[in-house]
Amino acid sequence: MLGLAGKDFRLLLLVTALTMLAPFILNPFPADSGLAQFNAGYPDLMQRFVIYGIFAIGFNILFGLTGYLSFGHAAFLGVGSYAAVWMFKLVGMNVLPAIVLSVACAGLFALLIGYITLRRSGIYFSILTLAFAQMCFALAYSVLTPLTGGETGLQLALDDPRILGAAQTASGNIPVPGLFGVEMRESVDLVVGGWAFTFNAGYYFCAVVMLLSFYMAIRIFRSPFGMMLRAIKSNQQRMKYTGLNPKPYALAAFVISGMYAGLAGGLMASMDPLAGAERMFWTASGEVVLMTILGGAGTLIGPVLGAGLIKYMENILSKINSDILHTWFAFLPDGLEDFVITIIYPFIGKGWHLTLGLMFMAVVIFLPGGLVEAGQRIARAVRGKKTDDTGNAKSEPAE
Repeated sequence: MLGLAGKDFRLLLLVTALTMLAPFILNPFPADSGLAQFNAGYPDLMQRFVIYGIFAIGFNILFGLTGYLSFGHAAFLGVGSYAAVWMFKLVGMNVLPAIVLSVACAGLFALLIGYITLRRSGIYFSILTLAFAQMCFALAYSVLTPLTGGETGLQLALDDPRILGAAQTASGNIPVPGLFGVEMRESVDLVVGGWAFTFNAGYYFCAVVMLLSFYMAIRIFRSPFGMMLRAIKSNQQRMKYTGLNPKPYALAAFVISGMYAGLAGGLMASMDPLAGAERMFWTASGEVVLMTILGGAGTLIGPVLGAGLIKYMENILSKINSDILHTWFAFLPDGLEDFVITIIYPFIGKGWHLTLGLMFMAVVIFLPGGLVEAGQRIARAVRGKKTDDTGNAKSEPAE
């Protein structure tokens, strides 16, 4: 089906089911329950899940297949965001032209950066990409202020000269991005008993785009082009001995990966028409590296799982404070309650990065294949088969 093997098609169906049913899956607890703190089924967070999933899928095409570790992919995310906001300011509020421009600009920028940085490999390539990203951040933050908005970011205004749309609504407000009349902020609420589910137009648009991106990633992974990229990761010298030049393939992977990042940036701007230089900062590039490794570099669904895990921790775990902990452990004696909260508190709230760091260490040491390898081990244990630590999920270090 759709040109996919049976296993890949089932994986696509699984991802489709998870994304389409996300408002139900991510709201397992009633709204008035003490555990409602862990619900993640609200539009803004669900949009982040799928948008960063696209970002991680694209990064995995470069890192997971070729072994080239880029520390500057946030530059393409920022370029995509700026391009989309400029399209909204100058042309109209339809999200499709904005996304097309985001992908095109990010692809051209990736072609330029990749042509320069891919002259080196290993740590030298990583440092070069980091340097370019930081230069882009500095330019966007200060030098290119007329184009980027500088410190305050690029925003929409009432006097924007939109040639294919109204500069303002009938009520005098700035228009909202939409798709042929359907605004990205439109939502429908469904209340069932104590549960409240929200179905947001912007989320489902992003989800459809992510599914298309995931499908394209599967086709790339299973294509002869994907085999060439794996050969680059395995042994470039051997490729050269056979008469094949690995550089064009690596550059193509870099450009495709940059276009995925630009697509994610365009979707971010489509959901919230604001672009800031912070999207180009080195921490954003490091975040997508963590997402890919946590989920499973070189696997298909791993980066999506890693992106979802990190964004869940950032938005849910970080909001848990001492008052919530006292509510949860109120049944304990006072002294024991305070002791338990003292132990737990450094790992939640503002300290959620400590939990993420410990999790990352555990994955690197015990599960080099990430969450995908963990799932495979559990599946083998359930089937009663002996765990094979050297199976296909084991990742290889970057060149």
